[in-house]
Amino acid sequence: MLIIIFMDYLAIILITFISGVIGTGLGGVVGAVLRRDSTKIVSLLLSFAAGIMLAVVCFDLMSEPIEMMKNGTMPPLTPLIVVVTVIAGYGVVYLLNWLIDKKTNHEVKHIDKNHPATADDLDELIHANHYVAHKNSKSNMFVAGMVMMFAIALHNLPEGMVIGASYALTPDITANIFSGSGFIMAIVIGLHNVPEGMAVSVPLISGGMSKTKAVLLTALSGLPTVLGAVLGFALGEINDLMLVLSLGFASGAMLYVVFGELLPESILMWRSKLPAFTLFIGLIVGFLLVMF
Repeated sequence: MLIIIFMDYLAIILITFISGVIGTGLGGVVGAVLRRDSTKIVSLLLSFAAGIMLAVVCFDLMSEPIEMMKNGTMPPLTPLIVVVTVIAGYGVVYLLNWLIDKKTNHEVKHIDKNHPATADDLDELIHANHYVAHKNSKSNMFVAGMVMMFAIALHNLPEGMVIGASYALTPDITANIFSGSGFIMAIVIGLHNVPEGMAVSVPLISGGMSKTKAVLLTALSGLPTVLGAVLGFALGEINDLMLVLSLGFASGAMLYVVFGELLPESILMWRSKLPAFTLFIGLIVGFLLVMF
């Protein structure tokens, strides 16, 4: 029994490591080599990934507790439990991001009262611009780096929780690691981590950091995804109620990432109807992936 549990955790850690660390690190390498911004491509990638994430959360993760209620393993109040935990997950991530922004945005010249309230570039979202602003001050650079890492952790942790909670729904994980909603989310999150990695490495290199160090730091910024996956899976494995709570909280946190970060950001990066259309395509693709 212990061997099976160990193998399940090992499989989840491996798949999430590839999605989070390797995906982000790959973006760091691309950013270090190209050293240029492909804003329109990044915008479409983010909105497409957001659409698939939205489909998996709404059509699979949030609907699973309702199926459990219909099967008699959860009480009739299950929909209310889902709503409350989704709101809690959304609210916690929103509050933590708001606190970081409030403490740091005023220190960066580009962030002011005339600037969009939502970041319109990835280096603003993860506070890489905050790091670069302090690159000439050794006393403040460490703090700026920690702010950036914490901002990335807030972004990646709920993504990992969604992967872990999704795999908690999968029977015999080691045999089905490459199927189900958990694997779908791992692929999508890995995809959207590539432009994120580019956004981390380019400002760091521009700020004077060596390419090797910048790529390594970029890859390490994906580690919270692994931690989130372990946490989401561990909670989901306790019992049915904890699985529902885990799914709800992770779904709410992911919905904040989609509606509070990825979608507004992709539209601000390319002010046209295409990002919204790409979101729609991602939603359809996600629905098909979940159904089949």
